Amino acid sequence: MNKNLYFLALVGIATSAPTLAHDDHGGLTEAKAAGRAQAAKGAKDRKWLSGDHHIHSEFSASYKADPATPNEAPKPLLGKDGRYTISRNAQMGASYGLGWMVSTDHGGPLHSRLNFEQAYPELLLARKTAPQILIFYGMEFDTPAGDHSSMIIPFTKGERAQLRDIESRFSKRDAFPVDDARDTEPKMIEALRFMKMQKSQPVLIANHPSRSAKDVGVYGQYTPAEFRNWNDTAPTVSVGMEGAPGHQAGALKPDGTNDPDGARGGYRNSPTLGGFDQMTARLGGFWDSMLGEGRRWWITATSDSHSNWRDGGSDFWPGEYSKTYVHARRDHGDILDGLRSGRVFVTTGDLISELDVNVQVHGSKQSAMMGGMITAKPGDDVDVVIRLRDPAAANHGGFTPDVARVDLIVGDVTGPVNDRTADRNATTRVEKRFTATDWTRSGEVLTMRHTLRDVRGPIYLRLRGTNTTQAEPVTDPKGENPWEDLWFYGNPVFVTVK
Repeated sequence: MNKNLYFLALVGIATSAPTLAHDDHGGLTEAKAAGRAQAAKGAKDRKWLSGDHHIHSEFSASYKADPATPNEAPKPLLGKDGRYTISRNAQMGASYGLGWMVSTDHGGPLHSRLNFEQAYPELLLARKTAPQILIFYGMEFDTPAGDHSSMIIPFTKGERAQLRDIESRFSKRDAFPVDDARDTEPKMIEALRFMKMQKSQPVLIANHPSRSAKDVGVYGQYTPAEFRNWNDTAPTVSVGMEGAPGHQAGALKPDGTNDPDGARGGYRNSPTLGGFDQMTARLGGFWDSMLGEGRRWWITATSDSHSNWRDGGSDFWPGEYSKTYVHARRDHGDILDGLRSGRVFVTTGDLISELDVNVQVHGSKQSAMMGGMITAKPGDDVDVVIRLRDPAAANHGGFTPDVARVDLIVGDVTGPVNDRTADRNATTRVEKRFTATDWTRSGEVLTMRHTLRDVRGPIYLRLRGTNTTQAEPVTDPKGENPWEDLWFYGNPVFVTVK
């Protein structure tokens, strides 16, 4: 076995080709066969459900210490950072078309107690008052030796205690008195090991990864090596990062005009590119370097809603601008499985609302969608069929953007890198650029096809598209209207060769 296939086997990659469950004597067990049949049926019931995993409520508190009582923890001031109730966030998210959301408040001294005693009852109330949207319990984890991360807690009877246990043990801001040992990478690795050992594993997604970067490739609180360490420690917990950060309305004034000093995403040192973080947007950059190792490292898009732009804030409502679509049933467990497994695409400005990618060895029934994998033989051709929905209706900015171009991007999978600070994949290329002359249209649905000839080694394929004429996403200037610069990105499909 060559080193690439060995690496793929190590990380537990499974082919999407159908397999049979057998007993110790080589026969198909009825229970396992029935389970697989049920799973196949469930997969057919999946649809694209849009959501947002980074939303703040009034329980993202500010803290004020009392000089007269220095030995007492500062008192949380509700509604000072996050502005709205969990129920209001849920209702607004539902009104903008979301099918799921995660309530993610960040903390301060003893915030785990605030979450447990006050925020969780309000989350239960939101589930009752907005039943049309599935709500996960979670938090924006104050990450040891890092920035913030969305931690999504599985929907179980023990969700309340599970979040308290993780936050109280590991959140770098939760301890009182302050514990400097909380803010170290070894503490984060310990936290990931703790999460990995839990019966119901949470999902952890790094938020605004390059917001603290000083320049392109000059990283801040998050680094390529750090993310590799996370993913190595708990690959089914630490599964990815925000491709498009929130705070995209930073360049809008409350009257809807542009603020010439406003920065999309709050990225003032090293700006976003087409609204996306540099770790995602740079062709052949950090994301591609992770995929080139064969890592299952996915991207998402969120609102990071604290205060809406109409109220003087820098945020869109959940679902108003950015959406993370998961291919799942309307079920908490299947949505979380979709996030964990990469059945995900992201879009801004409702540029698209569906993205189906079918990758198939030519002449074979074996196929895979985003997040999946197929196995080819050296020299095989691989067929790619792309179907997307370009909505005819106006988006929430009042615009009706059209998809101008779709890029099929391909990179080689070469296995683990020797330099864990690596943020480049020199093999990544745009395999095919599709424009209106290359696709067929049926109503809102665009279909395009391409065949990769004579595939010789393991590769990954991913998609992006835009309403602009930019060959590559460019640096977003201050004051840019976010509605005029829209992109979508699909998570990868892997092709291994043996």
